[in-house]
Amino acid sequence: MSELNLDPKQTAIVVIDLQKGILQIPGAPHSMASVLANAALLLKQARTAGAKVVLVHVGGAADGSDRVNPVSDQPMRMRGPMPPDWSEFVPELDQQPDDIVVLKRQWGAFYGTDLDLHLRRRGIRTIILCGVATEFGVESTARDAYDRGYEQLFAEDAMTGVTAASHENAIARVFPRMGRVRSTAEIAAGLTATDGA
Repeated sequence: MSELNLDPKQTAIVVIDLQKGILQIPGAPHSMASVLANAALLLKQARTAGAKVVLVHVGGAADGSDRVNPVSDQPMRMRGPMPPDWSEFVPELDQQPDDIVVLKRQWGAFYGTDLDLHLRRRGIRTIILCGVATEFGVESTARDAYDRGYEQLFAEDAMTGVTAASHENAIARVFPRMGRVRSTAEIAAGLTATDGA
């Protein structure tokens, strides 16, 4: 694997669903705590380098009427109403006034949002993806980004799945066909470059 040499002016880190309600759910193979720590490291490095930060969270109407709800064998439904702070970002993300915030109502961060518009208007060509869950929010966003022609980097240890097997499937079989899978340390090192390549 070659070293990364990222142009921060054309790069954005897109953080998926690191919010209070979701981080209470167990993850595998990485703990939510380690995912959050690695995402925070990437965010700090991105801000220092001058890359754009995009914080994505999922939420919507209390009754769920504005979210997709197809008939399925294993529906993902909330048990009772969501707590008032369910969709709030956790403090570790250190949200800044110039961060782009995207509210989504389904798995992927592009559908029904202005994410693509924000990225294109700023000349973003490369996105770094991290967050939870690997096989849902991250993978759905990655597939849409691929269809839109973005270069993608996947921070393997800054994301986690519902199960270790489903995480590994995305990491080994899906993401390498859409971009480059790297560690938090490798991506952070690549963000120190300022000349782009």
